[in-house]
Amino acid sequence: MPADPGTRHPGPFFLWRHLNKLRWMTLSTVVAMLVLLPALHVYQTYVAAHAYDLLSPSERRLYDVMEGLTAPFVDDPAEALDAIKGTTWSGSFWGLKLSDPLAALSQTAAGRGVHGPLLLTALIPLVFTLLLGRFFCGWLCPATFFYELNSNLAAWLGWAGLKLGDRRLDRRIKYGVLGLGLALSAATGSVLMAAVYPPAVIGREIYYAVAAGGFGAGTVYFLATLAFDLLVARRGFCRYLCPGGALYALLGRARLVRIRRLVARCNDCAKCNAVCEFGLDPMGDRFGADCTNCAACIAICPTDAMTFVLRPTDVPDQGPGHRGRRHRGEYEIAPKPIAEGKAAA
Repeated sequence: MPADPGTRHPGPFFLWRHLNKLRWMTLSTVVAMLVLLPALHVYQTYVAAHAYDLLSPSERRLYDVMEGLTAPFVDDPAEALDAIKGTTWSGSFWGLKLSDPLAALSQTAAGRGVHGPLLLTALIPLVFTLLLGRFFCGWLCPATFFYELNSNLAAWLGWAGLKLGDRRLDRRIKYGVLGLGLALSAATGSVLMAAVYPPAVIGREIYYAVAAGGFGAGTVYFLATLAFDLLVARRGFCRYLCPGGALYALLGRARLVRIRRLVARCNDCAKCNAVCEFGLDPMGDRFGADCTNCAACIAICPTDAMTFVLRPTDVPDQGPGHRGRRHRGEYEIAPKPIAEGKAAA
């Protein structure tokens, strides 16, 4: 009998299996930065105003903590801390200005004209999207940090016997939301997309919480999206409603870096499908434009049958895995023949 074909096909680069851990570290860092930046801004304001003696006890604690964090790196907080400003919607980092492509597109629509410097701030994220697809949604979006924790909560509630929503809606709805939002922005002259786009909402609400000591209406809105994911559709907002996700999916449809199934190593266990937050079909070679290259399917695969490749399209359906039931008999080791002596006996 021929050997298991999986042994003739090398598995993915060993570090790919750990990318999902790196992704969680990245998401945690982004959320931490969204908390730190408004605290630094408040501290910078106190320093510039020479207001320490006028601060309340809680404000002095913030001042002291921020001073301890920044003192090893800056001599003049009032000036030096201007190097980092902004949120995931738009920001400046040591002179490099970056904007979410949705921010640039929304403000272009609201202004009804093209502003070159604004579009340039979206160039670097745009290039990464063309290469990596909807990677922002899986690797940098602060909402993803909370949505995936919400998915874990849903799993625990399901284990406890509570019935949760798992409806499948039309993925094209999000493109309608994107188009409608841009049209309304152009009609009203307001950047309406910032009011419904979770990364922008979270950045704004965290700033309110840290700098103003309270939350705005955006917090209620974001909690409603979490409830939608629990009660209506798993990861439903990102799958079906997010305008930013729609834009990234359109821009990254022909991404060059994508995940591929190694059919010779696949055993059809379907763990990759179960772990996919976006309800895609990795086991059927159907990743599509919504894949965020999060590497969760690579991390969960017990036979190392998922890897990254460079190609502008998904591989066509390769059929069932060669280690699955439909192929198992072909690769089983044949039973040894009974010895003549034992047979004669």
